Amino acid sequence: MAVNAARTWIVTYDITDPKRLVRLHRFLKYRATPVQYSVFLFEGTTRAMGNLMADIEDRIHPDRDDVRAYQLPEALSVDTLGRGSMPAGTFVVSADFEGMKTLLGRAAADPTPDDTDKSV
Repeated sequence: MAVNAARTWIVTYDITDPKRLVRLHRFLKYRATPVQYSVFLFEGTTRAMGNLMADIEDRIHPDRDDVRAYQLPEALSVDTLGRGSMPAGTFVVSADFEGMKTLLGRAAADPTPDDTDKSV
């Protein structure tokens, strides 16, 4: 993969102070996709991830808070249990996902997803 190629990252945090927690959550939700309250999906180059982490570092207390970023592999399998945090009909895909047209075509053909269909 090229150095300047977009990669997918999981950013997660544990913030001890409620004010810093709210500020960091607000900051991240405009730069990444929230997956769970303290877990975000970020897509960008290694440099963009470094810039994001530098911006985060300015907003936390390094001795009390914990922020981690994990680069996800290209071939990713996601399994979930329990109530999901994503609204029905929401897809989290990479920008280079080849099946996007197929998914969009299927969603346009059936704008009201069947609640019994768990494959989405």
